[in-house]
Amino acid sequence: MEITFLGTGVGIPQAGRVQSGVLMDFEGKLLLFDCGCGVLGRILESKHKHTDIDGIVLTHLHLDHVGDVLALIKANWLVKKTDMRLYGPQGTREWFEKTLDVYDYLKDRFTVDIIELSPGDEFAPEGKGGDCTITCAKTVHTNNSLAYRIKSEGKSVVYTGDTEPCEAVMELAEDADVLIHECSFPLGFPMTNHTTPDMFTLMLEEYPINVKELYLTHLYPHMHGHYEEARHHIRKYFTGNVTIAKDLMVIKP
Repeated sequence: MEITFLGTGVGIPQAGRVQSGVLMDFEGKLLLFDCGCGVLGRILESKHKHTDIDGIVLTHLHLDHVGDVLALIKANWLVKKTDMRLYGPQGTREWFEKTLDVYDYLKDRFTVDIIELSPGDEFAPEGKGGDCTITCAKTVHTNNSLAYRIKSEGKSVVYTGDTEPCEAVMELAEDADVLIHECSFPLGFPMTNHTTPDMFTLMLEEYPINVKELYLTHLYPHMHGHYEEARHHIRKYFTGNVTIAKDLMVIKP
């Protein structure tokens, strides 16, 4: 399993960080988790081919997580790839159909198989390459937002998307090799529906988890100058390694 952080930023532009996107390679099966604005270009920079992506898995439908979905599918169509599998929370089908309504010239140009998911669902994405199974859990962000635990080759990775720290995500992450958790704002920043380092450690005190590697992503410009502060604070409560994710960073659990 190989993981490439394509986008570690948010809706506000900042140098070096585009919007959310994580590409996971399971022996040739490529799954893209979230596809915010700028992710399509990052796929090229990562030396992967956008036409090799077997499916897109969305955590929720906010623009900074879906802004390049249609752009990616159109890019595929332009080079004669006309199918895509799109996984996402309840409401994904309605969102995609309404988005496509705006672009009449794209209708009937490609086929998108949409699979809507709910907390507790487990599924095995189709496509070439290695096998993986994905389990869904509810997050604290939108009514239908989801986190995912991906199991493959004896390894487990959890990707939270946007969320407050919550019990459901802690349970999902127990004994994972890698936890990719959002950390939008610095210590002491008043916030709901997102995570700060002190919000995360308060949850860890109540629900300590055994995870080898923690990667912090979805970083607002407010986090500039506070990266090491966040790492050091979390390390007081977390036994694994803590890393600030960067665009185009590649890891192998």
